Amino acid sequence: MLDPSFFARDPRVVARELLGVRLALRAPDGSLRSGVIVETEAYLGEEDLASHARAGLTTRTAPMFGPPGRAYVYLCYGVHEMFNVTTLPEGEPSAVLIRALDPGPGVTRATHGPGRLTKALGITRAHNSLSLQGPLLTLHRAHVVDAHDVGNSPRIGVEFAGEWADRPWRFFDSRSTHLSQRTPRRSQG
Repeated sequence: MLDPSFFARDPRVVARELLGVRLALRAPDGSLRSGVIVETEAYLGEEDLASHARAGLTTRTAPMFGPPGRAYVYLCYGVHEMFNVTTLPEGEPSAVLIRALDPGPGVTRATHGPGRLTKALGITRAHNSLSLQGPLLTLHRAHVVDAHDVGNSPRIGVEFAGEWADRPWRFFDSRSTHLSQRTPRRSQG
């Protein structure tokens, strides 16, 4: 299991290092559903106009301001629940959106895209603010993604954020066939 100190860092670093980590959910029936993270996006604080934290501390954004290593799950467009991992020390709002997984045990649905991912694993807003140290949600190192295989690009779906939309803070394992969107490889930035 990832140590809590793993999360108390810059979300851009955490986003890149979450590639190759197994996300697992213990379902109500006791079964385990999991997959290996292959795509992430970093969101950095109140100054990041693409981040929910830009609105300051609200009921919705409270998990982002809380301790690192927690789930931040929110409803997008009134339809899709999105799963994020909180980062940085408490009081410094930031998070990493988990965009796609290579499906693993217990997963029978598509996991390419943040809305599909949560449906496939059974993650809901009931998991919001839960610790990623278990017992319901855990993160374990499955393998290390070699730097040569890590691609990055601008984040997806945040065009409203102006120049912040162009920040290359989407990271992905370029070998995966389960990405939410195919993107030409860019250098780390």
